[in-house]
Amino acid sequence: MAWLLIDNSNTRTKFALGDERSLSNWRQVTDTAGMDSEILTTITCDLSFSAVAVASVVPEKASLLREYFSKNYPCHFIGHLSPLGYGFDLDHPEQIGNDRLANVVALLEQHRAPGIAVDFGTAVTFSVLSAAGNFSGGAIAPGMDAMTRYLADRTAQLPAIAHTEPKSAIGKTTEEALLSGAVHGHRGMIAEIIRRLRDEIAGDPKVIATGGGATFAVAGMTAIDAVDPDLTLEGVRRVAARVFA
Repeated sequence: MAWLLIDNSNTRTKFALGDERSLSNWRQVTDTAGMDSEILTTITCDLSFSAVAVASVVPEKASLLREYFSKNYPCHFIGHLSPLGYGFDLDHPEQIGNDRLANVVALLEQHRAPGIAVDFGTAVTFSVLSAAGNFSGGAIAPGMDAMTRYLADRTAQLPAIAHTEPKSAIGKTTEEALLSGAVHGHRGMIAEIIRRLRDEIAGDPKVIATGGGATFAVAGMTAIDAVDPDLTLEGVRRVAARVFA
C-alpha cells in the first residue's frame, strides 16, 4: 500500500505517492496560503494510501494537515528526532527546517557524502552533508522572487518583473536592467555561497539543486552538479519507509 507524501513549503505544497521502493508518477501541487480541508479532500478523495508523511515549514498548515489526516491514518511529521539516517554537527538541530532535513536524507542516500543540497524556494537554503555523513549546517539566502518583489514594493519607479533569461547584461530599459540584476546577481550569489561552503567541506561535495525555481535559477551554472526536483519528496519517502514499513 502506498503512502501519501507531503512537502509543505511557504509558497507551494506538493503531494506525491510512494512506497518502500520509489515515488509514483502521481503528483499534485496547491498554493500553500489557500490550502484548506476542502482542497485536501479534492486532492486525496480518489487516492488509496495507508499512511501520511509530511515535511512542513508552515506551522499553521502543519496543524491543518495533522488535524485532517490523523483521524484516519498513521501520520509522521518529520523533525530532527525522526529516523533520518544521519547525525548532526551542530548544537540546535531542532531549529533546522524540516524540508532541509528531508533534503539531506535524500542527498545522503542517493548521492552520498559529502554534499550540498540547494533548495530554491521563497528562500534559498544550502544544507551541508559532511564527509562523515552528518548534517553540519549551511546557509540561507533570499530567493529571486523575494529580491525582486522587495524592490518593487520599496521603490516608487521600479516595477515587478517576470523572471526570464536576460538578453544582455546591459539592460536598455528599467525592466531589462532589473532582470539582469536579478538573474545574474542571484546566480552570482548562489555560486559564491557554494564556493565558500566547498572551501570548508572535506572531500569533493556533490551539489544538488531542488525546488520550484531550481532549473531556471541554475541554468549555465557549473557549480551545480544536478537538478533533482523530487529531492524533498524522496527524502520524505525514505523517512516514511523507516516509520511505516
